[in-house]
This record gives sequence, structure tokens and C-alpha cells, in this order.
Amino acid sequence: MKLEGKVAVVTGGGSGIGEAAARRFAKEGAAVGVLDYRKEAADEVAGDIEADGGKAIALEADVRDESQVSSAVQRTVSTFGSLNVVFANAGINGMQCPIEEMTYDEWRATIDTNLTGTFLTVKHSIPSLREAGGGSIVITASVNGNRSFSLPGYSAYSTAKAGQAVFGRMAALELARWSIRVNTIIPGGVRTNIGERTYRRNLDKVRWDVKLPEHFPPLYGRPATPDEIADLVLFLASDDSRYVTGTEVVIDAGSTLLRG
Repeated sequence: MKLEGKVAVVTGGGSGIGEAAARRFAKEGAAVGVLDYRKEAADEVAGDIEADGGKAIALEADVRDESQVSSAVQRTVSTFGSLNVVFANAGINGMQCPIEEMTYDEWRATIDTNLTGTFLTVKHSIPSLREAGGGSIVITASVNGNRSFSLPGYSAYSTAKAGQAVFGRMAALELARWSIRVNTIIPGGVRTNIGERTYRRNLDKVRWDVKLPEHFPPLYGRPATPDEIADLVLFLASDDSRYVTGTEVVIDAGSTLLRG
């Protein structure tokens, strides 16, 4: 029980990596605030955790909205008494298209969800983490913008994900004096439902034809499962990584060793 007695908030907790991490945290003894902008998704995950004997509450919030994020964090603390772990995971692919065709609103939708949402989640968690005597923040970035720059139309997404990694390093140093650790995961392909919030147009204009081998990525030749990512998140959230902060951990089965 690596998180026995701990309290965690997971953004984007209603599906994909966030759902897997929320369920894993609960199995390891944490009380979990499952935050998602889709109330039904958050309710389902929190309900399943409670049905399995764990502790969880559903938090409906849009991570782009500061008041909603602040209220969700405070509700978690008031319900469970403290805050020890924050998984800033919520994100979208958004619009994928040539830069010259991307609208301002499309750019803002991706940047605000992925980067500003991370900032707001961390900002409003700091007082409670500090009051608890420290804790762990884990941020979900991506190989895109950090290790890989070859996917067509990913300018907004990659910019946001690169910004998350930089923000994580800055926060790690700033918060270390209060024993708050900040680390960033850099996943490659993962089997999630993020495609439901992905929009594409005219990618043929900016696509490079690169043929990848049938066995890709090099290790196992398949995308990761959310549970495999959650294993890494648990390590970074728990005391097993108590001396680790300001680090980006790539989890991509070697994909960016072959396609950068």
C-alpha cells in the first residue's frame, strides 16, 4: 500500500491515463479526487473505486477555469482532510492542421487546456501540499515537443507539451524547499480515448512520407496501455521516488529513438 493514508487529485481522471492512475492510487490506499470536465465520467470512476472499497469523490471541473480548479482542490481537502499527491494529467490533442490555417481559438483551446490547465492545477494545490508537509506533483507531457517533432499539424499540442516540461522543472526547484517534488512523464503512444477530442484538416500539406517498420515502437511493437503509464505515475507519486524531482521520464518503448 504505497499511498496508504494519502490524498490525491487526478485531473482528466475520467478516462485514459488519468482513470488508470486514479484506480491505481485508490488500490494503493489513497483517497482520490477524480477531476474531469465530464461529470458522468468522473462519477463512474469514483463510484467504481468506492464500490471496490476505496475512497473517492467525483469533481466536475474544466481545468481552464481557475475558479473551478480552485474549488475542486478545496473540496478534496475539505472532504479528506489534506492533499499529498497531484497528478496534472488533463489534456487534449485539439486541432491538427497547418500553422497558417490554425485559428486563434483553436490554438488557445489546446494551449489553455494542456499548459494553462497544468499551471492552475499546480498553483491551487501548493498551499495544501505545503500544509501537509510536502508531497508529489506529476505532470503528463508528451514525446511530442520534447523528443519528437515529426507529426504533422501538432504545433499547438507540441508547444503546450514542451511548456509543461519546462514548467515542471521550474516548479521543482521553487517548491523543493517545502519538500514538494515535481516530475514530468513523457509518454509516447498510449491506447486512450484522446482521439475523441482530436480534429484534423489538410494535413497532407505538411506531412512528410516516412515509412516505419511494422514492429513499431521498437520495444513490444505496440502502444502502451494506460495501466503501464499508471505504474510509472505511482512510482513518482510514492515515497519510492522520494529523492527524485525536476525529472522528465520518457515512457515510449523506444519510439523516439527511431522517430525523433
